[in-house]
Amino acid sequence: MAAIELDRTDLLVLAELQRNGRLTNAELAERVHLSASACLRRVQRLEREGVIAGYRAEVDPERLGLGLQAFVRVQLSRHDADAIAAFRDFVNAWDEVVTCHALTGDMDYLLQIVVQDLDHFSRFLLDRLLNQAGVADVNSSFVLRTVKAFRGMPLPGR
Repeated sequence: MAAIELDRTDLLVLAELQRNGRLTNAELAERVHLSASACLRRVQRLEREGVIAGYRAEVDPERLGLGLQAFVRVQLSRHDADAIAAFRDFVNAWDEVVTCHALTGDMDYLLQIVVQDLDHFSRFLLDRLLNQAGVADVNSSFVLRTVKAFRGMPLPGR
């Protein structure tokens, strides 16, 4: 899908919504110096064109008892369409996997895993990932500290 043209005001709207997706339309309009109706039309256009893909709550994993995060690099044993589809289906069914990226290089995928503790991670790795997904090799790294967390997409020209 091609990028769409965004003007300075569109970028301001996106920046404000990435900072606080719970702003009312009136608050947003004031911050970007538009009338409420003009602001609403812009937001609706950005939603309709898929620039704004959705709205979510940012949840603190530790407050949910999810104290261990790991990045797991995965190499599949086979690379045919069926094996890739099966792996994709498994990954999408596992709540512990919060992101999955297909990679270039010596490993095929990078998974971000969020679990309660090392025992939970061990059960996930042994009972699910290594057992069911056609996986040839994994390499795990545990998060010691998050230096910078995701706070939104970089916006052009900002």
